[in-house]
Order: sequence, then structure tokens, then C-alpha cells
Amino acid sequence: MLSNMEINPILADEALRAALEKYPQFAGFRPRLVCRSLFQGTAFLLEYEQQPPRDLAGAWDFQNAVVKGYKRLAGLPV
Repeated sequence: MLSNMEINPILADEALRAALEKYPQFAGFRPRLVCRSLFQGTAFLLEYEQQPPRDLAGAWDFQNAVVKGYKRLAGLPV
């Protein structure tokens, strides 16, 4: 079963801004939160206008901060 979830752009922007305060090194790469349909459920992840270097520290933590922040704001299970 495929599931499609719309992302609230206002909440996504708020979650991104909060995470960028802690991880400002990602601001120049223009990240945005997206939701991908999986075979069962959905996955939230970040896409970048320009891909950050692979060795840039904190990428995983930054993505987790955005996703968890968005889920909290949207009232979704974290």
C-alpha cells in the first residue's frame, strides 16, 4: 500500500530554520524537506539544491533535527 503525505510548507520552514540555527553550515546548500512514498508508509528526508560535500560533518544530525522538528510541529509520531 502506497501512502502520499503532503508537507505543510510553513511547518517545514519552521523546522528548517530551527535546525539551521544549530547547523548553519548547511544553509548555503538550500535544503528542503520532502516526503517519499515507500512500499509501506512514507519517509521524510532532505533534498539540497546543491549537494553538500560528503565529508561535511553533521549531515545526519542536521537531517534528523529537521525531520524530528517537523514531526513534532505537525503532531506526527517522532
